[in-house]
Amino acid sequence: MDNKKGWVLVIGVLLILGVGMYAMVTMVESSVQRTVSPVQDMTGYVSTQVASFLHPTPTVLPDPVSIIHSVRSLARLETIQYSVEKVITAESRQGTFGFLFGDRLLLVAHGVVIAGIDLGQLRPEDMRMDQGVLYVTLPAAQVFVATLDNDKSYVYDRDTGALTHGNMNLETEARRAAEAEIEKTALEDGILEKARQNGESYLSTLLRRLGYPEVIFESRPLSATPTP
Repeated sequence: MDNKKGWVLVIGVLLILGVGMYAMVTMVESSVQRTVSPVQDMTGYVSTQVASFLHPTPTVLPDPVSIIHSVRSLARLETIQYSVEKVITAESRQGTFGFLFGDRLLLVAHGVVIAGIDLGQLRPEDMRMDQGVLYVTLPAAQVFVATLDNDKSYVYDRDTGALTHGNMNLETEARRAAEAEIEKTALEDGILEKARQNGESYLSTLLRRLGYPEVIFESRPLSATPTP
């Protein structure tokens, strides 16, 4: 009987010690977690600040004052649009010491060329009736817009010499050349002729609906440069 009481006492003591140890471990884990959590938060904050310093987001601050230099009425009939991609290589100081002072970049340029007919140049004598036929002498087709799409254009690669930070105007010159090449590409593909054909098709439909049964167009010579 005494042995049974002794075993019961031992088991009870062990249970009490087990519960106590479990409670102690739980308290220690909770304390460690509370201690480590601020450290982890601080580490994440520092990491974010370092990333912001190394890769800053540009801040754009437009001047609140805007100046409108001129306002001009337009009567342009846009009849065709080209989307052109052109790869431009721009370089400077690529001689013997190019590896030291040279600068070279590769620009992938996406541009838009819009052409049509400026109806503001249409004169009264450019329209005449002869035996029920309306003769129309249209102004020459023109390129209205030849510009880069900045959202799609980008510098693919740039290589500068070991002793230079690069030519700050090189990308600007590359973009200017890209605009000229994009317009040249559209012109060589016949954008003005297509602009004239589309313009005549649209105006022919319009004039017939206005009551002219037959319309004949007499176009002026083609011109690549818009009249100011």
